[in-house]
Amino acid sequence: MAESNPAESALLASKICNQISSVFSNTTTKTPALEVLVQEIAAAATRNGKVFVYGVGREGLMLKALSMRLFHLGLSAHCVFDMNTPPIGPPDLLIASAGPGGFSTVDAICGVAKSNGARVLLLTAQPESGSSVKYASAVAHIPAQTMADDNAGDAEQERPLLPMGSLYEGAMFVLFEMVVFKLADVLKQSPEAVRARHTNLE
Repeated sequence: MAESNPAESALLASKICNQISSVFSNTTTKTPALEVLVQEIAAAATRNGKVFVYGVGREGLMLKALSMRLFHLGLSAHCVFDMNTPPIGPPDLLIASAGPGGFSTVDAICGVAKSNGARVLLLTAQPESGSSVKYASAVAHIPAQTMADDNAGDAEQERPLLPMGSLYEGAMFVLFEMVVFKLADVLKQSPEAVRARHTNLE
């Protein structure tokens, strides 16, 4: 296997970052996902509500990273299925992701959250056709390729740089970093206050 040099690595990284960046200039909705997320999370904080996150696979990993930062911002943030996850109720917000539009587990969890009076914020690349949308109080559209529109089985297609749902998941990570940056101002959280909430058991 040929070794890659720094210039090749930088070029590959640049191509990946450019693909992710293009997602945010490709929005077709009136309200960008960034604005929807900041509004919904800030409103939950104003209600003194808890924030819950859930997603499957790599989408779930991105949401766990967001949950960590929301805790650092002073919010009561929880990952669904953790042993210390509290009950959900009317002041609370569930942030769930279904990139391809729907998953049976996402549908079920969103349904439980909605039936208990919580707001449900759905992240998806398929806001028009997915099964999870019917449970949503608000939808954040991330217009990125997922496994629902992956052409990996097409022999005519060039091997994609970001296969399956990687573009969607990479866009989630970048989106969440922007959300955290904006929320720090909205919630009036200084860098010192955020750092003080980081674990010291490492």
